[in-house]
Amino acid sequence: MHFVISREALLKPLQLVSGVVERRQTLPVLSNVLLVLDNDELSLTGTDLEVELVGRVRVSAAHSHGAITVPARKLLDICKAFPDDAMLEFSLTDNKFVVKAGRSRFSLTTLPASEFPNVEEETESFALTLPQTKLGELLDSTSFAMAQQDVRYYLNGMLFEVSPDYLRVVATDGHRLAMETYEVSNDSTAVQQLILPRKGVMELSRLLADEGDINLVFGQNHIRAAVADFTFTSKLVDGKFPDYNRVLPKSGNKVVLGDCQALRQGFSRASILSNEKYRGVRVVLTSGEMKIFANNPEQEEAEEVVAVDYQGEDLEMGFNVSYLIDVLSTLRSSQAKITLLDANSSALIESSDESNAMYVVMPMKL
Repeated sequence: MHFVISREALLKPLQLVSGVVERRQTLPVLSNVLLVLDNDELSLTGTDLEVELVGRVRVSAAHSHGAITVPARKLLDICKAFPDDAMLEFSLTDNKFVVKAGRSRFSLTTLPASEFPNVEEETESFALTLPQTKLGELLDSTSFAMAQQDVRYYLNGMLFEVSPDYLRVVATDGHRLAMETYEVSNDSTAVQQLILPRKGVMELSRLLADEGDINLVFGQNHIRAAVADFTFTSKLVDGKFPDYNRVLPKSGNKVVLGDCQALRQGFSRASILSNEKYRGVRVVLTSGEMKIFANNPEQEEAEEVVAVDYQGEDLEMGFNVSYLIDVLSTLRSSQAKITLLDANSSALIESSDESNAMYVVMPMKL
């Protein structure tokens, strides 16, 4: 195996593929990236057995083909350390992977390509094609609501609900919920639900570019995504996602319209003096204004007043301020619409225009 490639061409696929590789692995080969040279195409594969990413790049000169695995992190650090315009020469000699550039030479340990695990192939259930920018928007506007390390493992991921005419993504950690729907026709014959694990969501969003389509292929146990030079595969979470329709508030009769930026800044300033552990703020609604109160165990207090369009009866509620800031930072409009029922019911937050995104934040006892 012997080839030459520019640092610039190799760096992006190597960075993306290395992102999948876990630093601490039980199997040594999982710390490695698989390199396969076939004609003048080099493919790079990284996996943690849950998520796999394959990147492809053309080499400048290919002298002999082959396949080998090398330590991902070390190879990436070596490539990063060279100047932008460097040409890198790679060769395999006596089971050592040698990197040369100018007067520099590095020799890395290797493991055979035969030890590298393959994601098993499975028959596809259905496929879906949509613009990469749109999928990026869907993931960005909902991923913050995924749980981090919840014992309810199905919450540590995102629900993809696919019907013949829409794709809906939903994330919740049990205290808040984010949901967005995109109308798109596909070859699914019925409504299907699949849960993509948290790491899969993060790696998929890193992969998306500003142009071009992405092809999503859904199987029984895996999802595969293909863009120009990358193929991404992730296992699906085996579990049942909660019925999000039961969480969506249906009977809210108090509507607040407010400037998104003014509300976000008001909550952000009040949060400085909120209890660092519980992050609670008290929201008091009166005609034409919203007051935000925060205090902490050191007896410090904050009060913010934000002008809003609200004509209903006075209402007082408690919320985790971080959840509200997350939603207001995500809305893609200048105005936020907040629908409420009473102090014990969840708040429904949307853009004031006809957006397909909805957010639910549960109240908090203060």
